[in-house]
Amino acid sequence: MSEATITILDGTQLRAIDLSLLFSDRSVTGAQVLDLADSSVSSSLFGIALPETLRSSALNRIGFHDIVAFRRSELTRERASEILKAYVAAIADGLRDDPVVVSILDGNNLRVFLDDEDDFAMLAESLFTDLDTEDKGKIKKSEIKNALIHMGVETGVPPLSEYPSLSDILQKHEVESSNELGQAQFAEVLQPVLQELADTLAKKPYVFIRSIKVANGAQIKKLLADEKQFSNVIEKLWQWQGTHKEEDEVTTSQKIRNYFEKEWRELGLPPTEANDAVVLLYDAIFADIAKEKCGSISEKNQVEKLAKEILEIFVEQLEASPVYYDYDPK
Repeated sequence: MSEATITILDGTQLRAIDLSLLFSDRSVTGAQVLDLADSSVSSSLFGIALPETLRSSALNRIGFHDIVAFRRSELTRERASEILKAYVAAIADGLRDDPVVVSILDGNNLRVFLDDEDDFAMLAESLFTDLDTEDKGKIKKSEIKNALIHMGVETGVPPLSEYPSLSDILQKHEVESSNELGQAQFAEVLQPVLQELADTLAKKPYVFIRSIKVANGAQIKKLLADEKQFSNVIEKLWQWQGTHKEEDEVTTSQKIRNYFEKEWRELGLPPTEANDAVVLLYDAIFADIAKEKCGSISEKNQVEKLAKEILEIFVEQLEASPVYYDYDPK
C-alpha cells in the first residue's frame, strides 16, 4: 500500500511571510501581536498549530520570558511590528534547529487506488478479508467505517475523530446498516466513499504532525557555537572516561563513540538504535577518525579537540543527508 508522504517544516516557509502589515490601532497589546503571529505562521504551515514548547522557546529567544505579562502589555504600532517580525523569525530559527515533520492528506494517495482497477480490487479484497473475521464471505455494511479505520493515515484516510467531513461522507452513503455485503458488493460501496473522501481532501487537506525527528546537524552546530555548553559536554565526557577504567585498552575515539551513543540526545546526534543507516554513519565517521587517531589520549584538551573534530564531521554529513527517526513524544 502507498504510504503518506512527509513534509519537513524547517522554518524556510516562514521567512517569506510578508509582515509589513500595520496594526490599525495606535496601541497594540502583546496578545494581539501573538494572535497575528500565530495566524500568519499557521497559514504558512498548512494550518497546523505549532507545539506550545516551540512558541514559548521563540518568545524566550527574543527576551520575553513571562508570556502572561507580555500578552497584557501595551505596545506602540512600531514596537508591535518589530516584535512580530522578531517572534516569527525566532519561530523559524526554532524550526531550523528542530524541524517539525508533517503529513498532508490531500486525496492523492487514495487516487492511486481509485485510478487503477487492479490496485483498487486488491485493496478491497484485502480489507474484506481482514474484516471477515468469521470467514463467512459476508460482512455488515457498517464495516465500511472499520475499513477506513483499518486503512489509516498511511494510506490517506484521516482519523474519523479529527476529520468531521469523513463522518458526513459515511452518513451520506448510509453505511450504518446491518445489511450484509459480499466482497463485490463491499467494493461497490467502498469505491464511491473513497472517491468522495479524495475529492473532499483535495478541497480541505488534513495535516498532522508526525512522531518523527530530523537530525540535520543544526543542534550540533548550536552546541559547538556555545562555548559554555560545549565546555560542559567535554567535562562530562572527561569525567565519564575516568569512571570507565575497564576501557583502558580501548582507543580514545572508541570511548568518545561510546559516550556519543549514550548521550546522543544532548549532543543533537541521531540514536544508533534508530536504524541501520545511522549505525553505518557512525561506523564511517569513526573508522576515518581511527585511521588518524588510533591510540589513547591522556590530555583533556586533546580529547576536547578530537570530540570537536568528530562533531564537526557529523554536522557536515547530516547537513548533506539528514537522518529521520521515530520518537516517542511522551
